[in-house]
Amino acid sequence: MGLHCTPYQALIMSHYFNTKIEDELKDSSIKSYRHIYKITHRSKVRYWLLGILLGLIVILFVPWTQNIRASGTVTTLKQEDRPQQMNTIIPGKIAKWHVREGDYVKAGDTIIQLSEIKDDYLDPALLERTKEQLESKKISINNYKNKAGTADQQIAALIQAQALKIAQIQNKIGQQRMKLQSDSMELLAAKNDMNIATEQFRRQKMMYDSGLVSLTQLEQRNLSYQNAMAKKTSAEIKLLNARQELGVLQLELNGAQQEYNEKISKASGEKFQSLSNIATGEADVAKLNNQYMNYDIRSKLYFITAPQSGQIVKAKKAGIGEIVKEGEMVVEIVPDNAQYAVEIYVRPMDIPLIVKGQKVRFMFDGFPAVVFSGWPEASYGTFGGKVAAVETSSSYNGKFRVLIAEDTTDKRWPKLLRNGAGAQAMALLKDVPIWYELWRNINGFPPEYYIGEPGTEIKPK
Repeated sequence: MGLHCTPYQALIMSHYFNTKIEDELKDSSIKSYRHIYKITHRSKVRYWLLGILLGLIVILFVPWTQNIRASGTVTTLKQEDRPQQMNTIIPGKIAKWHVREGDYVKAGDTIIQLSEIKDDYLDPALLERTKEQLESKKISINNYKNKAGTADQQIAALIQAQALKIAQIQNKIGQQRMKLQSDSMELLAAKNDMNIATEQFRRQKMMYDSGLVSLTQLEQRNLSYQNAMAKKTSAEIKLLNARQELGVLQLELNGAQQEYNEKISKASGEKFQSLSNIATGEADVAKLNNQYMNYDIRSKLYFITAPQSGQIVKAKKAGIGEIVKEGEMVVEIVPDNAQYAVEIYVRPMDIPLIVKGQKVRFMFDGFPAVVFSGWPEASYGTFGGKVAAVETSSSYNGKFRVLIAEDTTDKRWPKLLRNGAGAQAMALLKDVPIWYELWRNINGFPPEYYIGEPGTEIKPK
């Protein structure tokens, strides 16, 4: 049985249902509006903003470690630990390779063997022949020394003979002078006798003229007078002969002295010639010794050995028979067990802030690290170092080179570090609030200047 109603009832029911639907739609719209715009909901944004603002204010007063950042490369603290070239001292031809690139060698190991290419050193018995020349020259020096010794003996004998000869002649001269004195006295006596005989003959003649004496007596006085005159003449001749003999002896003395002086000078000349030959021979011996040692050392330079332990890299020559020039690089050796360091280049504006002994943090290429710039203690994977040297002259790039060694009180550096690896360095400076660091960077001011001594705490100036 169906439900039947009049049209009026149907209109009223339709109006009722439409009004009810509109009311429901209106209530639903109001609820949706209120749900979306939350007009009656109390907002908490200002509390969040206040919290964030307070947090930022607190963060601004958190300590921040100032630092200077620079890029660098791994090197070594000592020059002898850096990669070094091995050069040939002499030119030659490669005869044999004893190593290959990448091989590790110990100090003294042979790397390459060379053979001679200069005709001055091609003789295989060069050392022996030079040694023979050296020995012959030494024998020649000994002979000259013996000759000089013989000349010394000859000179000594000549000096002794000269002394004896001079003494002999001087003895004769002395005797002749004594004889000359005797002849002078004899002449004086003869003159006295002559004067007496002359006076007696004169008086006897006067007496004969007076007739007091006979002719016989006058003749006797005349005979005495003639004898006295003859004795005087003989004494004069004898004195003259004695004087002439004395002059002859003096000439003989001078001649003997001259003769022996000439002989001694000749012997001395031979001696000095021998000494000159000895000096020349000793100079030749020294030259031959030098030449022999050069040959000996050159013979050892055919084998190029490693100056220290390390790895062989960068061989510049290949194969057998290639010619290498004097001073040319053959290979490069990278020493092992090197004490690594890092070299960085700092701007001139920051160089006054770098002092010896200052602490530095590193990030090495190939080793992961988490870095908080202002909180080095919170960083992970960084390594410590200390400034070992600061150059006082700028480098080619206009910056100053700083050498940093490992900090032995910090974590050890990686064993796999290699020369030339990259590194990022942070030189730690003064601890300041974050607001001050922001203000400094906004205004472009440098970090606060401070002075620190090696091994001491860095304090503000």
